[in-house]
Amino acid sequence: MGRGRSSRVPLRRSLLGRLLGVSALVAACSVAATAWLAVQTTSGAIKQEQGQNLTADARIYDTLLGYAARHPTWDGVDATVRELAEQSGRRVALTTQGRQPLADSATATAPPALPPEASAVVDPLSVDTVLAARSTEGQGTAADRIDPRAVGPFLLPAAERAALRRTADRNAVCLNRAGIASDVVVGPSGRPRVQMVGNDPERALGTRCDPSDLDAPTATEKKALSALDALADACLKRQGRDGVRLNQDLSWGEAVAVPRPAPLPSDAREAAPVPAVEPPRELTGEDDRAIASCVGTARSEQLSSYVASPALLFIGDEGGATVPGFDLSPANTAKIAGAAALVLALTVGASVLAGARLVRPLHALTGAAQRMRDGEEHASVPVRGDDEIGRLAAAFNDMSAHRARLEEQRKAMVSDVAHELRTPLSNIRGWLEAAQDGLADPDPAFVDSLLEEAVQLQHIIDDLQDLAAADAGVLRLHPEPVPVEELLGQVAAAHQARAETAGVTLTVVAGPAPVLHADPVRLRQAVGNLVSNAVRHTPAGGKVTLRAYGEGPGSGPGPEVVVIEVADTGTGIPAADLPYVFDRFWRAEKSRSRRTGGSGLGLAIVRKLAEAHGGTAGATSTEGKGSAFTLRLPATAPSP
Repeated sequence: MGRGRSSRVPLRRSLLGRLLGVSALVAACSVAATAWLAVQTTSGAIKQEQGQNLTADARIYDTLLGYAARHPTWDGVDATVRELAEQSGRRVALTTQGRQPLADSATATAPPALPPEASAVVDPLSVDTVLAARSTEGQGTAADRIDPRAVGPFLLPAAERAALRRTADRNAVCLNRAGIASDVVVGPSGRPRVQMVGNDPERALGTRCDPSDLDAPTATEKKALSALDALADACLKRQGRDGVRLNQDLSWGEAVAVPRPAPLPSDAREAAPVPAVEPPRELTGEDDRAIASCVGTARSEQLSSYVASPALLFIGDEGGATVPGFDLSPANTAKIAGAAALVLALTVGASVLAGARLVRPLHALTGAAQRMRDGEEHASVPVRGDDEIGRLAAAFNDMSAHRARLEEQRKAMVSDVAHELRTPLSNIRGWLEAAQDGLADPDPAFVDSLLEEAVQLQHIIDDLQDLAAADAGVLRLHPEPVPVEELLGQVAAAHQARAETAGVTLTVVAGPAPVLHADPVRLRQAVGNLVSNAVRHTPAGGKVTLRAYGEGPGSGPGPEVVVIEVADTGTGIPAADLPYVFDRFWRAEKSRSRRTGGSGLGLAIVRKLAEAHGGTAGATSTEGKGSAFTLRLPATAPSP
């Protein structure tokens, strides 16, 4: 008997493994996508919100820096601080460097204490280039740390502003007429300048418009520039360097020649001193760095009395935190919610697709089962893969095929039982009616004929009753020690007359005489069915052989298994029919007019009797050469 395939499926090919794999893949993808989208969206939102906060902080710092550059004190800055706080929604506070309050936008009666570290130092003479929204207009260059709005003595009076503005307006009109778009821009000191589109001054050289008349310093600027020169020269002199002359844009050229005392002769008391002038020398990189440092120091010294003193700036929440929290804007909140919804939709979609793919075979199985319920003879489903569902589909197909085969056998059984019972009953009825009508005499031959038909009818009924008892598990056995060789002789003697009538030689092969612990009646019935079947399918001149032998060493002195074999030289059984020979009502010859007869129940009873004894029944056959049927029964030591 063949063994079925193992029910255990490798995890990588099992349904559980696929479910775990799909779940892990969907979870990993959804987590990764959620994390990536959340990080990207949230980071962008945070950067945007923080950027807005930083922009607001820079605007606050720049506004207060401009106030300090244009005012010598912080008096009156409260209004500006409150306005900045209202615009930014933040707390803005100014204190001196000694942390004495100057202005605070906190509305509470007892505002929270200021943090230990300030957000910035507001000093127009030392600008924080990271926070300041700087421009390069006015005095200084982009590299200066002095706010360009701190002009001090360079602030032009109204008369000079008006005169320069008229000149600037005239030059702008001239350039515009010449086709050069120009405009007038006023710097922090009040000095106007002409700004041309494209910022290319050489374009004005070919016109009669000459904006260079605006480059000449006014009396106010000359005075301030002279004072700045004096301060810078004093700084350079302390370093033993020559002085410089600053231009209006605070650039410088070569060093200025400084008078030096000439060496005195030996009779210096009698000669008059003659001063000597050293020629200017070319500046080195070190000289330029020293001059730049002194000019910066001079500017700070010159402007210190015109600007407010340095102040500490604190920017934070009303609760006093220096690093404020922030609320996401509706747009950023919508972006994050949209990203989460997208990931959820993709996850649900992937799960639905994976689930549909996994349950599709189950739907096919359900449909096939419903078709089978509706009466279709054979319903099968395609088998895909070797996982649990694939094995279920294969088992379902086997069950469906087995059901169809059983249904065919049931129909054939009903027909065969009706036929087998009808024939003897018809014969009995015919003879009895003939006797009743006086057409047949009830002599011994008449009685023998009726008895033969009754015995045939009783045989069929007994076979059906035995199968029903075996199926119900109530087949009663009365085991006792049975000498197998003696049992085979009894069976051969009982069938000898029939074998001789059919021209078949029936022999028992002598050998060791194993002893079985079995029901002798049922065992003779099983072996008798095999012999009857063999004689019936063996043509005249053939041979039927009975023999018994032991296999394998048992726990006692005898063999482990006793094999009873009934072999014939008959027509044999086709290989395709061999698996079904022990099925009920199965017969190789399907016609009802068969010459071999038989009800088709004998071999089914043989198998049931063998199984009741704890053994098996098997068959081998070669078509055209004969068959061999075997009973393999467990051996038992004879009782003492």
